Formats: sequence, structure tokens, C-alpha cells
Amino acid sequence: MAVKVYDIANQLEGELRKTDEFLALESAYTELKKNQKAYDLFKNFQQINMKLQQKQMQGENLEDSEIDEAKKLADKVGKFKEIQTLMDKEKGLSQIMEDLNGIITKPVQELYAN
Repeated sequence: MAVKVYDIANQLEGELRKTDEFLALESAYTELKKNQKAYDLFKNFQQINMKLQQKQMQGENLEDSEIDEAKKLADKVGKFKEIQTLMDKEKGLSQIMEDLNGIITKPVQELYAN
């Protein structure tokens, strides 16, 4: 039975790539990469966010300087139309992912609800 679940998951992955939301995100990412300055800033923003998330997950406190750096970078990121478009498209895809997660985890949620 587990193999069938994985087959379905792989099929779902393929179908997700065909959605309007994924295609819009893919297009926005392609456009972002055309602006090297925006792309480099976006990649830097991703790295800093990942670093801060890892620290938090490990129970470490974030230093004020790290928070300030992230805020300054977020302000810079917000000034690039290409990055804003990418983030907007990412929100659309994230909504689908949240909906799918809710559907997939429904049996466990129902189990624990009783």
C-alpha cells in the first residue's frame, strides 16, 4: 500500500508543475534572474532567512544585529518589482500547498479529534 501512496505523491508532484500558480511562479523567477542585481539580492535574502530560521530551530537567540540586517535587506528587497512579483506568485502556490497538506493530513486530524 505504501508504494501506491508514493506513486500518487509523484503523480501529484507532476500535476502541481502544470498548475497556473506554479507556471506563474516559474515565469516570475525567470524574469527575476534577468535582473542580476535583484537576483543576487534575492539569493542573499534567502540565505539570511535560512540562517536565522536554523538558529531559531536550534533554540538560539537572534542577535539584534542579525535582526537589523534582515530588516534592512527586506527593505531593499521590497524595492525590486521582480522580487515582489515573485513573492506574490509564491503566495498563490503556497495556498495550494497548504490546501493539499490539509487534505493529506485529514485522516490524522480526524483520528485525534475523537
